[in-house]
Amino acid sequence: MLSWLENTAVAAAIRQSLWLYPTLEIVHITGIVILVGAAFMFDLRLLGFSKSLSIIHLSRHLLPWSRRALLLVIPSGILLFMTNSKALGIDPTFWLKMFLLVIAALNVLVFHKLLFKPDFDNQTQKLPFSTKISALVSIGVWVAIIACGRLLAY
Repeated sequence: MLSWLENTAVAAAIRQSLWLYPTLEIVHITGIVILVGAAFMFDLRLLGFSKSLSIIHLSRHLLPWSRRALLLVIPSGILLFMTNSKALGIDPTFWLKMFLLVIAALNVLVFHKLLFKPDFDNQTQKLPFSTKISALVSIGVWVAIIACGRLLAY
């Protein structure tokens, strides 16, 4: 399966193009910057920084940017994977990155379904400890995902 994917016309065109692969990398990294940057700013607020900012308003401003960034990250990541799928398919760093992405997604799901409450808009109220744990997990996992991505490039 991975040999077939790597030998598709799309993968070959990306590999053979002088500009296509670097452009995909730029798109992928730009998406990561937007996604993770917005998530980090929100996580830092959950950890107690910038207490003058409303958590609800900050979430309404930042988190849609993270969701939009997925429109850059996912397609570009798939296309980059296709160009070297045989090697990546057996690379433990790649699979660690995929596992960490699942953890990041589960953390987001748990946070938004179980932890995020409408009364977070009250800036004087102390946030539950579980929200701080979720923010720390988010930051740690995203740093590890970025590290894996950089290690895959070498």
